[in-house]
Amino acid sequence: MKVIAHEIELDSTVSLNQAASGCDLQVELVEGADCNQLRDLGFCEQMRLRKLTNGRNLICSVCGSRLAISSHLAEQIQVRRVS
Repeated sequence: MKVIAHEIELDSTVSLNQAASGCDLQVELVEGADCNQLRDLGFCEQMRLRKLTNGRNLICSVCGSRLAISSHLAEQIQVRRVS
């Protein structure tokens, strides 16, 4: 069963893949060999974002810009829902 961000408590974390579209999220952990380029772009812990779409590539709104992230990479990003 797939957990979505609307069903988790505010202090629980899920991967960015598992979060529902339209949710406001805060990045809790960016970990994995493929995450170095994201960190170079400033995508790191404590950043807030909104997940816009699901699919092979996810689209997130970050600091007024849209960022496409592969689903493979999104599995390495832990987020929590913010109100």
